Amino acid sequence: MKQTQNSNILQLLIHITAWGLFFGFPFLIFWKYPNFNIMDSVLHHSATVLPLMTVFYLNYFVLTEKFLFHRKTSKFLLYNFLLILTISLIVHFWQVSNMPPMPHNTKFHPGPGMLPSGISFLLWDIISLLIAAALSVTIKMTGKWYRTEAERQEEQNERTEAELKNLRQQLNPHFLFNTLNNIYAQIAISPEKAQNSMLELSKLLRYVLYENNGNFVPLGRELNFISNYVELMRIRLNPDVDMTIDIDIPEKEKKVAPLLFITLIENAFKHGISPIQHSFIDIDIHRNNDKQLNCKIINSYFPKNESDQSGSGIGLENLRRRLEILYPHQHILRTEKVGDTFVAELIIPLKNADLL
Repeated sequence: MKQTQNSNILQLLIHITAWGLFFGFPFLIFWKYPNFNIMDSVLHHSATVLPLMTVFYLNYFVLTEKFLFHRKTSKFLLYNFLLILTISLIVHFWQVSNMPPMPHNTKFHPGPGMLPSGISFLLWDIISLLIAAALSVTIKMTGKWYRTEAERQEEQNERTEAELKNLRQQLNPHFLFNTLNNIYAQIAISPEKAQNSMLELSKLLRYVLYENNGNFVPLGRELNFISNYVELMRIRLNPDVDMTIDIDIPEKEKKVAPLLFITLIENAFKHGISPIQHSFIDIDIHRNNDKQLNCKIINSYFPKNESDQSGSGIGLENLRRRLEILYPHQHILRTEKVGDTFVAELIIPLKNADLL
């Protein structure tokens, strides 16, 4: 609302300034002339400016809005024709009646191909009013296009925000479901570890549910969440699992979208751990340069059978869609199977906190 009011005030100032300059310009030129009469000049110049303003604002506020925008082009052209013709004739007769008489010994004879002076002045008035009408329509339609485009963009932003919110709502139960599955597996083996895991899970849920509601969060907070999640998952790993995590990010005041890397890390724990075979997970998060964050995960690959529906496969699909919205044409997501190893890599740009 405030932005609309500011825009209306700006338009009003532009109109006042433009007409003020148009009306006052001749006075700036002729006021030094010896025979300059301010009252006569104002009267005669008003007879030029006021008709232009009449045609301009009748088109601007009435005719364009009522007929042209409703695709009643014939009526719009007809009313403009009648308006311009009527005003032109009124101005012409006023000028004739107020024009100073010519000396008796002076006669004007138009040359070959020239129109009589009265018709020439009338045609000039008509052309001037046509230009005013065309300018009015152009400005009005341009303003409407900008407003329509702004409204369309606002609606698009609202739809995008709603979709991101929906995606985050999908991600939260997905994250909880996978984590609870892991804790459930611990209960039969080590109730004490399961109890500790539930305590750590409560801390993670606080971040997932309450501390990442914005589209971007401080990098340090997100990396701390990842470290805590990995430590929670490490509790249930058996000695045959090699687990390494390397996070080397000195600047943690940058901003990133939350819960992007966690999807890849979840998949690594879900598909990279075998209860009977040697397994490994390597997580490396580092900065490629001052502007990019790289997360690369390499893990042994033990694909689940079709009966395993943990997570319902929503994680990667959700991740791809969020990346398309938050980092359009700015991210790289690669996943590939190389022999018995699975490699996932995500590269996203880092954002400065003061630019968000």
